[in-house]
Amino acid sequence: MEKTIEIKPERAQYITVTDVTFAQVDDWYGHCRKDLKMDIIYPEDFSKKRYPCIVWICGGGWLTMNKSAHLAYLSKIAMAGFVVASVQYRTSNEAFFPAQLEDVKAAIRYLRAHADRFRINPKKFGVSGESAGGHLASLAALATAKKFDVGEYLKESSSVQAACPWYPPADFGTFPKPPEGYDLTPPHILLMGFNPERDPKKAAEANPVNYIKKKVPPFLIIHGSNDHTVPHDQGKQLHDALEAKGNDVTLLTIKDADHADLRFFQEQVWNEMINFFTSVLK
Repeated sequence: MEKTIEIKPERAQYITVTDVTFAQVDDWYGHCRKDLKMDIIYPEDFSKKRYPCIVWICGGGWLTMNKSAHLAYLSKIAMAGFVVASVQYRTSNEAFFPAQLEDVKAAIRYLRAHADRFRINPKKFGVSGESAGGHLASLAALATAKKFDVGEYLKESSSVQAACPWYPPADFGTFPKPPEGYDLTPPHILLMGFNPERDPKKAAEANPVNYIKKKVPPFLIIHGSNDHTVPHDQGKQLHDALEAKGNDVTLLTIKDADHADLRFFQEQVWNEMINFFTSVLK
């Protein structure tokens, strides 16, 4: 049997490029250098269209991360009409804060510098991430001081125009203390390299709520009502502080959801994020 069909190309094809080096940073006590990498999903078609870019930041308590863990889900965002880049950052055993934020901002600058290569609209960037990645996504949107821009492509902006943090730590000053008998160092203390009770002013630099002012990018905060790792109140604090300054913010609460549980990886949640980024970036 033979069969012929005629197809009119109406949609782009989406290309996945992995392990793109976007920066080099000091490693092994400053003796060596290490590549930081990202995975990029981007569209190719016959047009000259440029697409908004969404930067995704993996979680893991700032202790571990894998930039490729969520590519299957991130492809859903890409095929809704975005470039998506999932970025690596140094974990807390490699460098203390603010190195992680510096890495995220370096990735954004790299993407702007290579906007033509990856079909990016350099004026339209969103940032998202879960848990520790939600914390860094919030900071990427709110902490605009030039001191956090370190490394290459410094002529490019690291600003973003929208943020969607998932269950983000927002204020370590109100973070629950470990239960009695807990004999491990909490991840946020490992991130900073000191106990925040000993230097609250320095610790405040890692709190997204401390950077909120008027006219920050729109936020969609997604948090589970039954989160035992980053309590729902953290997302609520971020929401309330943004709203108090008159900013565009929505707190989307997932009923009964614990930290990073399967409810977050259902199509409905990803559609909420896609609809948010579509409304503010397109």
